[in-house]
Amino acid sequence: MLHFTLARSAKKHLLASAGILIALGASPLSAQAQPAPVSAAVEEGSGPYPAVYESDTSLPNHVVYRPRSLAALGATKLPVYVWGNGGCSADGTSSRNHLLEIASHGYLAIAAGTIPPAKDAAPAAAARPPQGPPPGQLKAATATSLLSDAIDWAVKENGRKGSPYYGRIATNRIAVSGWSCGGLQALNVAPDRRVNTAVIMNSGFFTGNSSPIIGIENSKDTLSRLHRPTLYVLGGKSDIAYENGMDDFRRINHVPAAVINIPVGHGGTYMQPHGGVGTEVVTRWLDWQLKGDRKAASSFTGADCGYCNDSRFTIERKKL
Repeated sequence: MLHFTLARSAKKHLLASAGILIALGASPLSAQAQPAPVSAAVEEGSGPYPAVYESDTSLPNHVVYRPRSLAALGATKLPVYVWGNGGCSADGTSSRNHLLEIASHGYLAIAAGTIPPAKDAAPAAAARPPQGPPPGQLKAATATSLLSDAIDWAVKENGRKGSPYYGRIATNRIAVSGWSCGGLQALNVAPDRRVNTAVIMNSGFFTGNSSPIIGIENSKDTLSRLHRPTLYVLGGKSDIAYENGMDDFRRINHVPAAVINIPVGHGGTYMQPHGGVGTEVVTRWLDWQLKGDRKAASSFTGADCGYCNDSRFTIERKKL
């Protein structure tokens, strides 16, 4: 059996605009019934399906995260998790720990952006999660339409004979998500009728209908077009997006919704091993919403839900 083996790189680079440390490495992959990866990550996630990330020539301007062995899934199909990056950056690996962890639990995660070349960086101790944008108006480096393109691609690949994903994608189980500016992108794509749930992280529409970010639509009216259960994961009162996200949550009364506040600020837990507690929460939400897992549902539902008295964070719920 022919194998593609990628050279491991010990270099790391710092994404200065978001303060996110990224490590690149490699894993051997089978050419049989597998896409040939351009780059793969050292961390593989803690789920039952060790995960990799890669670029795909049929989906430019995106990074795909998936179980390394698609054959290991058997007849199990991959629900889809589409991601907008923090800062709407073009680095599709900036939240790799979060996305690899989710992929390792049997998901196809697709991030906007590309895999940047490895660069020498400042010492790891210098890396810090972002606490807020610089002053002045910002311009999104990625378009919101990239999230919709990812959905289109997943649907197409599932039906394309010869695709390694042929018949392997659950195209009726799709989530959109994103961090900060990427969360605004997710909110704008969430009304798409193909979307089954939205997960909005350290984000929320700005009050008023003007956007401080060039290229990003900002309208609280969009919330009325959400049509499926929605989860907000915020960083507590020290999160610069806290008021925006909580205001969104208060306005959503027509679909089931929840908000979890983890007291870590705007930087979240994305860069912690396996994405930290934030990714644990999101994975359970996805297992419930996209896989119908009753045990995962019990974390959010009932008078004495599993997360109701969790000392790591607080939870508020509507219609759950």
